[in-house]
Amino acid sequence: MTKGKKPRAFWKELPILIGIALLLALLIKTFLVQAFSIPSDSMQDTLQRGDRVLVDKLTPWFGSKPQRGEVVVFHDPGGWLNETPTPQPNPVQKVLSFIGLMPSAEEKDLIKRVIAVGGDTVECQGTGPVKVNGKALKEDFYVFPGATPCGDRPFGPIHVPKGRIWVMGDHRDDSLDSRYHQNLEGKGTVSEDEVVGRAFTIAWPINRWATLPVPDTFDQAGINKAMAAAPAALGLTGAVPIVLWRRRRLTGGRNPR
Repeated sequence: MTKGKKPRAFWKELPILIGIALLLALLIKTFLVQAFSIPSDSMQDTLQRGDRVLVDKLTPWFGSKPQRGEVVVFHDPGGWLNETPTPQPNPVQKVLSFIGLMPSAEEKDLIKRVIAVGGDTVECQGTGPVKVNGKALKEDFYVFPGATPCGDRPFGPIHVPKGRIWVMGDHRDDSLDSRYHQNLEGKGTVSEDEVVGRAFTIAWPINRWATLPVPDTFDQAGINKAMAAAPAALGLTGAVPIVLWRRRRLTGGRNPR
């Protein structure tokens, strides 16, 4: 009777287990979910300075595009964070942020709410409200109490190019968002390619845990007027040949005088 193979000592397997765990964490961070820390007050009261949010990085791999009302993390499009100092993390922080176990302190990322997407027209005059495709947004649910929809920077009307988004912070008086970068390339809009993903929950601190849903105001009828017009236009295009064919049949193929 042969003896079974002696199990390997746990301390010898520990490095392998740690390596697998780190690899899984890295894969999750790269393709699925990543944690980000909120560095400013620009998204109050929805997000507070120091909150940790989880960002969905998976759905963009399947062609998902930023939608109106979503809170998204995106890379600096260029010139948005020029005056913001970047903190220098210690070696342990670098390793933990690399594998996604803590937010990166070195990356120049921003977090804002998507107000308009490619093809939309957005504006805010006087004290507001913000309008998307002519529809006024009811923003009481998320705009910082006491702040006006435009803050101190009325704008528009602005046509958002395809493949780009217009973003604003929820604290309109304390957010250097699309309104303040209209002199840069993109005229304040952000390329969809710069978007890391959608922030879908506040994960830390525990007493701040909450999901980040899309406010109902972005679902109101008529806001997708460009999309709503498309079926009508297609219907008209399809009807013209039928009408001409019917008319030709009734006239026996003779051209009307």
